Amino acid sequence: MPEIIHFGTDGWRGRIAEDYTFANIRRCAQGFANYLLNKGLKNEWVVVGYDQRFHSENFASSVSEVLAANDLRVYVTDKATPTPVISYSVINKKAVGAVNITASHNPATDNGFKVRDEHGGAIDPEGLGEIESFIPASEDQTRRLSLESGINQGRIILFDPNPAYIEQLRRLVDLQTIKNAGLNVLIEPMWGNGIGWFPYLLSGGSTRVEEIHNVRNPIFPEMKRPEPIPPNVDVGLLETIKRKADVLIITDGDADRLGVGDEAGQFIDQLRVYGLLGYYFLEVRKERGPIVKTLSTTNMLTKLGKLYNVPVYETGVGFKYVAPKMLETNAMLGGEESGGYAFRGHVPERDGILAGLYFLDMMVRLGQKPSELLETLFKKVGAHYYDRIDTPFTGDRISRELSIINSKLTHIGGVKVTNLDTTDGFKFNLEDGGWMLIRFSGTEPIIRVYCETTHPEKVKAILEDGLLVAGLK
Repeated sequence: MPEIIHFGTDGWRGRIAEDYTFANIRRCAQGFANYLLNKGLKNEWVVVGYDQRFHSENFASSVSEVLAANDLRVYVTDKATPTPVISYSVINKKAVGAVNITASHNPATDNGFKVRDEHGGAIDPEGLGEIESFIPASEDQTRRLSLESGINQGRIILFDPNPAYIEQLRRLVDLQTIKNAGLNVLIEPMWGNGIGWFPYLLSGGSTRVEEIHNVRNPIFPEMKRPEPIPPNVDVGLLETIKRKADVLIITDGDADRLGVGDEAGQFIDQLRVYGLLGYYFLEVRKERGPIVKTLSTTNMLTKLGKLYNVPVYETGVGFKYVAPKMLETNAMLGGEESGGYAFRGHVPERDGILAGLYFLDMMVRLGQKPSELLETLFKKVGAHYYDRIDTPFTGDRISRELSIINSKLTHIGGVKVTNLDTTDGFKFNLEDGGWMLIRFSGTEPIIRVYCETTHPEKVKAILEDGLLVAGLK
């Protein structure tokens, strides 16, 4: 029987050599080609890029061969390329979409097939469903044109995507001011596509930029996976102290997510980073416009929205919801709990490189180190505390969901429940303005329990109650 391929939050991910095979990648590429051709986009351009994982460049070549054989034209990157650079290339090259070979923050065993629309952003759930429906049952139903023939015929063009993206960054951020600020910046690219970017962008001034884990190594040593959260960032945090850095800037495996460590080697969780970015745009840059956030990220943005009189829209989890809402509302910011942030005037897609530059610019403009920035934010909105537990599960998902719905919880962690939001998972809003969310991963057999509260002593109890109601204790 052929492997049934299901698209999750961004596309499809699988285990290399088990279900993630050249045959299945070609089937996915044929499905995307069929989707584009069904929209009347014959002979239009598609961007194809890839990450630093095992065989990614060869999987990307296979995708290019299938697209080119289906009356589409392909720009394929000439090197491993950050996801945001691929997304911006869609705009720059006036392409109708993109395929990115990456498993982002997944373990080293995995790889993925991400798709993007004509805006360089995530494709909405309806579009992902259409692509999935167009995937043929077997490799025999795919078309192929060899890479060499495609290049010779001009249907496949290898290109360097970096210069256009760098010019875009220079339009958005005053790089020279950061270069001249005399900061000591440590970069953790997690063996991934962020390697070399910050040293290149910020060289030539008094600011010092050093990198760790900055060669290709598809097994991602010293971390469980290239995801910019503890414990994967622990080595970087220790190096921050050892090197007396002012800040640790972390990008994930494909460089679309940002993590931050402060000058004392303390991790700043991704909800706080999003709160800081919101404050930076509203207070420091004096910009105004809607903010889009997923229901799993911080209520600090809701408070900032009220203080600065800007609307805040909440969506389901994933940029397949955030990107369309950003386009609909011309949002100033869009972001999610995983550390992905997008910005108006760019592309409606996560960009860990640009987010990192904005964070550094905030430090320079306010003359504050990361811990001081947090104190400034908390004076505005109060201190907020967050944590998350990911737990593998087996058995029937539907029965677990019914059990959660029927639990009729009145209190979680000793805090009164005000209502249950089932937009995406099960979000219990709490009387203190905090929340607890139970959600099934869209890419792995994992249940995630998250919480945010203004009471640090309540975090553990809230998460424990979440595990209990999810049937994990």
